[in-house]
Amino acid sequence: KDVESKFWEMYKETSNGQDDDFVRQAHGDIGNILTFAGLFSAVDSTFIIGMQPNPGDTTNILMVQLIKVIADGSGAVDISNLSSSTGYSSSTVWMQALAYASLAFSLLAAFGAVVGKQW
Repeated sequence: KDVESKFWEMYKETSNGQDDDFVRQAHGDIGNILTFAGLFSAVDSTFIIGMQPNPGDTTNILMVQLIKVIADGSGAVDISNLSSSTGYSSSTVWMQALAYASLAFSLLAAFGAVVGKQW
């Protein structure tokens, strides 16, 4: 064999070894990212659920108003004082928006990790 073919043979062996090491390390790193993104998404979802308003409060308010209407005995019901707006404070809206954004980015990272692992 000539010198040039020996060079390319040695180059191929060296590069294949380095490529295999890189792929093995990247595969492990992607697995760690996938695990972290999954755990973070679960914790973030728990916080989002905890920040939701309690529907029982609205039900209790409506039940009290129904009881008042029944107790008064009047046939006419005044629904003008019922509020259709939730009345959330701006800090609550911001916190929920940030929580949903972090959940979206976490799920996007998990999706990227799955695609990277499949590739």
